[in-house]
Amino acid sequence: MCGIAGWMTAHAHARPLSQAVAMADLMRHRGPDDSGSFEDTSHGVAFAHRRLSIIDLAPTSHQPMMDAATGIVLAYNGELYNFRELRRELQARGHRFASSGDTEVVLRAFIEWGAACLERFCGMFALALWDPRTRTVHLARDATGMKPLYYLARPDGLVFASEVKAFRALPDFRAEADRAGLAQYMEFGYVFETGRTILDGVAKLEPGQRMELREGRIAAHVRWFTPPAPDAADTRDEAERIEELAQAMRRVVGEHLVADVPLGLLLSGGLDSSVVAALARREGPLLTISMGFDRSGIDERPNAREVAGFIGSRHLEVLVTADEVRREAMQGAWVFDDLFADWGTVTTRLLYRRCREQGIKVVLVGEGADELFGGYDIFRGPARLGPWGQFRLYQKYAGRRHGSLFGAFRGVFAEYLAAAGGDAFHAIRLFESCRQLPNQYVMKVDKASMAESVEARAPYLDRRVAELAWRTPLEWLLRGGENKYLLRAMARREGLLPAAASARPKFGAPLAAEWMDSDPGFRAFAREQVLGGGWSRRLGLGGAMAHYFDKGRTGYAFPHPLSILRNVAWRVLLLELWSRHYLEA
Repeated sequence: MCGIAGWMTAHAHARPLSQAVAMADLMRHRGPDDSGSFEDTSHGVAFAHRRLSIIDLAPTSHQPMMDAATGIVLAYNGELYNFRELRRELQARGHRFASSGDTEVVLRAFIEWGAACLERFCGMFALALWDPRTRTVHLARDATGMKPLYYLARPDGLVFASEVKAFRALPDFRAEADRAGLAQYMEFGYVFETGRTILDGVAKLEPGQRMELREGRIAAHVRWFTPPAPDAADTRDEAERIEELAQAMRRVVGEHLVADVPLGLLLSGGLDSSVVAALARREGPLLTISMGFDRSGIDERPNAREVAGFIGSRHLEVLVTADEVRREAMQGAWVFDDLFADWGTVTTRLLYRRCREQGIKVVLVGEGADELFGGYDIFRGPARLGPWGQFRLYQKYAGRRHGSLFGAFRGVFAEYLAAAGGDAFHAIRLFESCRQLPNQYVMKVDKASMAESVEARAPYLDRRVAELAWRTPLEWLLRGGENKYLLRAMARREGLLPAAASARPKFGAPLAAEWMDSDPGFRAFAREQVLGGGWSRRLGLGGAMAHYFDKGRTGYAFPHPLSILRNVAWRVLLLELWSRHYLEA
C-alpha cells in the first residue's frame, strides 16, 4: 500500500518533478517506509511514490519501477492478490523477475499484454504507468474502487494523486467548493455523481476506469470493467451455489493473508467479518481486534469475543471514547479530504491507530458484503415484482436515499437501471456497490487506515467474489425471510461460526453524531463549531441549527423529529471542520 502522485505537462522539457515530490510528501502517512521519484524531462512527465512495505520488503521492489528494455515506468498503490499465478504465467512466456513482490508483476503484465492486463488483475490498486514508446501516461483504478485516484486537469497539463490534499502542494492551487458536489453532500452525505468531488475542478477516476494521457491532455477515458448481471439461465441448486461461494471465499481469504509483516482482522462479531475471520483462522494463527464505545448502548465486543473464542483466535479489545473523538475532530477533517458525512471515520481511524500501536501493519475487514449480498432493508420484499412494483420500489429507494435530489439522482440511477435490464433490485444493488460503497464506506476505510500507515484488505470486494455476487439472482440473496441468505447458508454448511453468529441480524456501531445528543461535552463542542461557523448561515440553516442545539426551544417551525436535524447538524459540523483545512487555509 502506498501513495502516488505525478504530472504530465502540456509542454515538453518542463520540469514538474519538484511538485510531484512535494505532493507525495503530503501523503507520507500512506508510505513512511520509502520514497522514490522519476522524471522524463523531454516529455514533461514526473512520478513520485511513498511506500508502505508489505510484500517483498527488499529494495528490489522500490518504486517508481522501470523496465530497462522498454523504458516503461510504474508507480503503483495497492496489492495484487493473484500476483503469484500471473508471475508463473509471465515466466512461462519468458519474463525474468528481479524481485519477489507484486509490483514487478504489474509492470511485466503491462509489457506483455498492454492495458488489457487490467482484466487479469484481482486486487486493489491505483496505478500510473509511463510508456515512452507511445509517449502515453496510463492511469487506472481497480474494479471495485478500493484504491482512490484523483486528478486535476489544468491548462499546463494534468496532475494526479492518491489523495486530494496532495494538490495543496501546487503553488497556484486554489480550493473552492463545487456547488453541485456541495448540494449532493448536504442532501445525501457524499457526492454521488461520476467523477465529481466536493472541490471544484478536482475529479476522480471511477472504479473500473482507466485513462490515457498524451501531451498533458486526456486522450482516452474508458471503462475497462463492467459488473455482470444476474444469469437468468443459471439453474444450479443451492448446494452448487454454496460450494461455488465457499471455494471463492477460501481462495480469496487465503490470498489476502499473504504479507511479510504482522497481520490482524477487525472483528465486529457480525456475520460479515466473522465469516472472513473463521476462514482466515483455518489458514493459521490469527489476531482479531474488536472495538467498544463508552456512553453507548451498542458494544460489539461481547459478540466478537464469542466468535473469537469459537474460532480460536488471539483477541484484542479496544475502547473508543467520546472525548477521544472530540480531540480527533480537527485532524480527522484533514484526513478525510474528499468529504463525506460518516464520522464513523474518526472512530475507525482510532481503531487503526490501536492496530498500529500493536505493531499490526495489515488488517482484513468485512466491508462490501451488505451491498453485494443483499444485506440492507431495501433488498427485502418479494423476489419478483411486476413493472408497477418495480417502479414503486425505485421511487421508494430514491425518496429514502436522495430526498430533494431525486432529479439529479434519477439520471444517475437510470444508467444502472438500463445496465440491469430494467431489474430495479439489481439496479439498486449496482448503485449501492458501485457508487455508495466506493464513494463512502470504502473511502472511509482507505483514508482512516492509511492515515495510520496501516493497509486494510476487504476480501468481499475482491473482484472474484464481487462478480459472483453480482451474477447471483435475488432469490438466492433473500430467501426464507433471511437477508444475505447465500452467505449465511455457506457459514452454516461450513461450520464456520456459532449458530447465533450465523443468524445474527445486522447492527451498527454508534454514530459519532449520536453523541451530539447523549454526551454534553461533545454536544457543546458541536454547537460551538456549527453555530459559530459560517456554513449554517450560508446554507440558510442558521435557524434550523439553533433549533436543534436548543432542543426545540426556539420559535423555528420544524415539523419533523429533531433527529432529522441532528443528521443535518452532523453534515454542517463536518463541513465546517473540513473547510478550515481545505477552503480557508
